[in-house]
Amino acid sequence: MQIIPAKTPDFVKTLFPNFIWNINTNNKEIFLTFDDGPTPEITNWVLETLKAYNAKATFFCTGNNIEKHPLVFKNIIEEGHTIGNHTYNHLKGWKHKTNTYLEDIKKTQELIDSKSERHQHTSLNLFRPPYGKIKSKQSKQTLALGYKIIMWDVLSYDWDIAVTEKRCLENVISTAKEGSIIVFHDSVKASRNLKYALPKVLEYYNEKGYSFLSIAG
Repeated sequence: MQIIPAKTPDFVKTLFPNFIWNINTNNKEIFLTFDDGPTPEITNWVLETLKAYNAKATFFCTGNNIEKHPLVFKNIIEEGHTIGNHTYNHLKGWKHKTNTYLEDIKKTQELIDSKSERHQHTSLNLFRPPYGKIKSKQSKQTLALGYKIIMWDVLSYDWDIAVTEKRCLENVISTAKEGSIIVFHDSVKASRNLKYALPKVLEYYNEKGYSFLSIAG
């Protein structure tokens, strides 16, 4: 069930001005992001789907999944997409001490850096807090470490089993515009809605002359 609106309200963005909610641009550009991977069952399908539309994206990966699925992680990099940090254990910041949280980020960043040495442009110190939940102290220290905290302008709700495929699609195409950062998930849980919505989102905006870009550092 959707509790948080698909479109992030402007007043929320003003409460957290140090977070990046969308990209300022006057061009027809949209920024797709994928959280929680890499996942063998779905990430490679996402990569093939993006490739069909010459689309680039940003993948916010968990360190745990990078370690378990290094070849899938390598595929993301080889396709020229950008990698972001999503903690090692998909931690909900509100439930963890700041030191624990920062160590989880550090552990993941070490994995990202070590496995993308030949493609440094793919690792740009981008961070997205799992669930969007992060304490003020955690965010301040994460920013102090040089990370950009990337939130979102549009939630697809692809992970929510109570949301239909058509509703997932509507959440995106009824709200996304120039500069929108859209959240999808390359996870098994989200696969039903993702496999329905992603190709249609790509087709819909491609026909309107939009480009799909990864987030720059």
